Amino acid sequence: MKILIIYTHPNHNSLSYAFLQKVIKGSNENPNIEELQVLDLYEEGFNPLLVFNEQKRRRDMYRDPHLEKYREQITWADKIVFVYPIWWGRPPAMLMGYIDQLFAANFAYKDKKGLLPEGQLKGKSVVCVSTMKGPTNYPLLWLNNAHKILMKKALFHFVGIKKVKFFEFGNMESPKGKQTKKLEKIYRYFKKVDR
Repeated sequence: MKILIIYTHPNHNSLSYAFLQKVIKGSNENPNIEELQVLDLYEEGFNPLLVFNEQKRRRDMYRDPHLEKYREQITWADKIVFVYPIWWGRPPAMLMGYIDQLFAANFAYKDKKGLLPEGQLKGKSVVCVSTMKGPTNYPLLWLNNAHKILMKKALFHFVGIKKVKFFEFGNMESPKGKQTKKLEKIYRYFKKVDR
């Protein structure tokens, strides 16, 4: 199995970075994982801004040469792991800018006759590891599960990825947040995970 980890947080002293390290450590100890790539969007200097004009059209994003490296990473991966905080009930703008540009028509999906397009990323799986300041049930109780619906239904299912797992860790700024226990949970999961 080949794993692509997409990390989105500007601070390497953050709890999100600690979760990234546990994903890497568990993956490196997992005999099911033969290769691992890490894309740190902030360290990479990824430009999340969409630009459309006469020279750069939305319908041509799937062949934008500046995004070729990232398309190759997605194509290469069997499992894509996203590690990010939840800010204002959703992933950071940096990650959403990456998604806007990479999960483009004629790469991640193809329009066809009918209601829904044909997903082009079938057979891949996704794991989302996210942290938040608020309580763990905040997205479910106050936001009607908007984060999971956005990521699972509006994005991953749309492009053909059906196997999606979430780890949403709340109360992460609290001394009672059980950070160490949650970090170990992620390490153990990635040490054993298969497709």
